[in-house]
Amino acid sequence: MSTHSDFKDHRQEQETFLVRAVLAILVIMILSCLLGARYYYLQVNQHEVFDTLSDQNRMQLRSVVPTRGLIYDSQGLLLADNQPTFSLRLTAELLGDLDETLATLSSLIEISEDDVADFRQRIRQRRRPYEPVTLRSRLTEDEIAILAVNRYRLKGVEVGAELIRYYPYRHLFAHVLGYVGRISEPELQEVDAANYSGTQYYGKLGIEKRYEDELHGVTGHETIETNARGRVLRQLASTPPAPGKDLKLFLDARLQKTAEDALAGRRGAVVAIDNRTGGILALVSTPSFDPNLFVTGIDTASYRALNESRSLPLFNRAYKGQYPPGSTIKPMVALAALDTDKISLKTKVWDPGFYTLKNDKRQYRDWKRQGHGWVDLRVGIVESCDVFFYDTGFKTGVDIMYEYLHQFGLGQRTTYDAPEARKGNLPSRDWKRSARGQSWFPGDSLNMSIGQGFMLMTPLQLATATAVLANRGRWVTPRLVDTMNGESMMVPESAGNDIVLREDWYWEYIINAMEDVMHTRKGTANRSGAGADYKIAGKTGTAQVIGIKQGEKYDASAIAEWHRDHGLFIGFAPADDPTIAVAVIVENGGGGSTAAAPVARVVMDAHLKGEYEVTEERINWLLPDGVEPPPRPRQNDGITVPGVAGTAPDTTGTVR
Repeated sequence: MSTHSDFKDHRQEQETFLVRAVLAILVIMILSCLLGARYYYLQVNQHEVFDTLSDQNRMQLRSVVPTRGLIYDSQGLLLADNQPTFSLRLTAELLGDLDETLATLSSLIEISEDDVADFRQRIRQRRRPYEPVTLRSRLTEDEIAILAVNRYRLKGVEVGAELIRYYPYRHLFAHVLGYVGRISEPELQEVDAANYSGTQYYGKLGIEKRYEDELHGVTGHETIETNARGRVLRQLASTPPAPGKDLKLFLDARLQKTAEDALAGRRGAVVAIDNRTGGILALVSTPSFDPNLFVTGIDTASYRALNESRSLPLFNRAYKGQYPPGSTIKPMVALAALDTDKISLKTKVWDPGFYTLKNDKRQYRDWKRQGHGWVDLRVGIVESCDVFFYDTGFKTGVDIMYEYLHQFGLGQRTTYDAPEARKGNLPSRDWKRSARGQSWFPGDSLNMSIGQGFMLMTPLQLATATAVLANRGRWVTPRLVDTMNGESMMVPESAGNDIVLREDWYWEYIINAMEDVMHTRKGTANRSGAGADYKIAGKTGTAQVIGIKQGEKYDASAIAEWHRDHGLFIGFAPADDPTIAVAVIVENGGGGSTAAAPVARVVMDAHLKGEYEVTEERINWLLPDGVEPPPRPRQNDGITVPGVAGTAPDTTGTVR
């Protein structure tokens, strides 16, 4: 017999379903209430907060870099310009995989390892969010087209227009103007972060560095609206930037070109100063370099070639070159001795070709091996007799020579706007004791009296001292910048005090002797002064590079070029009412009369007579008989200026 079981209980099932349905509805209602409360909180209570966050995603504050100020010469020729270019820029916040993006870009256009290395360094520097960083500048039209076609696959990559520094005269003003380059992390730490936001370039050397604050200007800002891809839709607000200030220099491009041509490719420097104002009219250092190479980043090979060149094209000989001044300081030593009664106009010294100190067998030789015979002060300057000045230096002593030479600015930094200039070395008793741990010996005074021994001067210092001499002791501070935005720069306080001698006629006596150097038969630079329709006061100098043993004769032909003497010259003109003071050095050029004086004469003719063109015949005519002319210019690459024969510089793309 079987038993029947009823497994279904419909009533129980209905109750169970009802309970579950009620629970589900309650849960849904609770969740809906929570969602509604959250929605109300977000939409009502937090409306302003999220509205602001939304705007921040949609709107961005972007820096507007000011246009860098321009630099002109005294005649209004543009020396430093801003040139438009197209650059490839990446925004880190919008990129996906940086390495993948760089690889893709490298497959499309040429991007060097140096470009990538510089970019990786710059992208780690301090910057605003969404601020693009340049990967490569100076894109060609073909490269721009390739990037435009592939834009859909290059998120965070853009081609932007920018102004970069351009130097139309290239090497001619490189050592004066310096150059701008990519701003570095240490430089970013030193500047105003807000004002340099978005700025990629910074003055590295010369005028560009000295007047960076004035040339840079004030950065502006703009608020822009972007879409989800980060592309700009419209500008919402803006604060325009203030452009940098324009500078006008005392430099004359025509005189600068003439001085460089006169050096004829030899290693050396020329500094010309307007002794009335202190304005630097020309400042040449050869060989030079093209500063445009450094603006957007020089490649490793090019920099290595410049840096390792034995001729040191990156070295500013005019500011930083420290050389024994040789006989160029003899007029100043003579003034010191006259003013302190150590010598008089009646003083005469016998010159057999050498000078000896008591109880000392060493012979201090004269440049003229057979000697000059009896020599007074005038002959000592005109014929540059070393023996006369050995005796004068011994009588005067180091303390007096130091005091007077220091008043001429030697051994000091006296230029207003050339902070990179070196101060040379004007030795003293204290200096030798500190630097060498030795006492000062009488022989040191002899060497000092002819500008040798421990003494080192820069061409800029010699030109400054020459300007003071031309002014009969009145001091002017050398400076490069004349006006800023058309307004005259405030004349800087004099770097030295006027030199007052016991008798004013001392100045005229020494200057007359310097005129005889140029315009009398026995003057050491008489050939360079010949034919001039104005009077020149000058002094030649020769500085030894290597020592010559006792009893040996100096033979330039037997010595390697790099060991030959330096040729120097200082002078001013017109001698009675000077308007220009010049200092010249030609490294390893030999005597000052053959190497340096002709260069100075060409510069003076250009300034006083407008004769700017330098011809081979003109240089050869100024050289003494039997002296080989210098090699023709090795760096004349077509850069000329208006008023000097040749073509004008390339100014394509000039933009203000």
